Amino acid sequence: MSLFVDIRKSFKGFTLDMGFEAGNETLGLLGESGCGKSVTMRSIAGIETPDEGKIVVNDVVLFDRAKGKRPQVNLTPQERKTALLFQNYMLFPNMRVDENVAAGIPKDTPDAERDAIVATELKRFSLEHFAKRYPVQLSGGQQQRVALARMLAAKPGILMLDEPFSALDAHLKSVLEQNCVTLFDAFHGTVLYVSHDIDEALRFCDRIIVVDNGKIMEVDDVDTLVNHPKSQAAIKLSGCKNITDAEYVDGNTVFLPEWGITVKAVDVPKGVKTFGLRATFIERADGPGENCYRVCVDRASDARFERTLLLRFLDGRDPEIDDSGVIDEMRFLHSHAFWRVPKKPGEDVPPPPPPDKGDAFWVHFPPEKIYLVDR
Repeated sequence: MSLFVDIRKSFKGFTLDMGFEAGNETLGLLGESGCGKSVTMRSIAGIETPDEGKIVVNDVVLFDRAKGKRPQVNLTPQERKTALLFQNYMLFPNMRVDENVAAGIPKDTPDAERDAIVATELKRFSLEHFAKRYPVQLSGGQQQRVALARMLAAKPGILMLDEPFSALDAHLKSVLEQNCVTLFDAFHGTVLYVSHDIDEALRFCDRIIVVDNGKIMEVDDVDTLVNHPKSQAAIKLSGCKNITDAEYVDGNTVFLPEWGITVKAVDVPKGVKTFGLRATFIERADGPGENCYRVCVDRASDARFERTLLLRFLDGRDPEIDDSGVIDEMRFLHSHAFWRVPKKPGEDVPPPPPPDKGDAFWVHFPPEKIYLVDR
């Protein structure tokens, strides 16, 4: 099983330029909303038509078009044998569950074989008892399982899932994710998984493509993406809360203008643009030293298992205030660092001493845990 994509498509104020290959794996497309993930998937499925490029699935050319020319090859969605799962599952409301599952099976398939395929997929997803019901009679989770069963029954050349859990609450999402595990275990081929949620992508994907403004910023395995991001987009998508502009000083030093501080790091690229540090990597310090800074807590908020503190650098840059005396909220946030302090189970506040609003103390940035990227 294989996938080759090299396409370009222009929109008003936005150009999609995607080129990648995939084998027998689950490949994630990770990026913010509107970055081009879904358009890429729809182009593979034949719902969108690129301006130019080529798409090949399992050695079958689905699309081939030279720049400024008419497509040499442009198979219809039905001819492409791809399976695309949308957020709303798109079941046929006038068809029973077993009819929905059978909908993607080729029309020339013998009845006995068709019935056997449907029975297999109904059993795989524990839907045997719902075979004669209509979608309106099913829960959201049951509808999803019908959609997944239909995908496998069609025996597609590639599976594609477009943010299937984006509208679900946390509890239901965790349950329905297991349905996708069943799907991936049963399918031996290329799976494309679109998401803007790093945790989702990490659970499902072997490799991840980071997409930003229609372009690929990096392609990495999940461990590398989280621990050694190579782009600002990857730092953001990996869940890092402290991201700010960085200026090169020397091979081991950067200046952070938004925070007004100088930071030592392990290796600074000459074209450095962005500094990143996870909110959980900040440490309490006893006093002055390398990468030690005096801070004051300007805001504090509690969640179930952690307290988030907004730290102002006392020897750095003050939040900007306009002539009316009002603090610009975004500038205020950008001039602060986020620190997440874990709370022990059963405690209402972090272990003593409990940092809280108004407290002043020293913190330390571990050089080896700092992210610095030049794109």
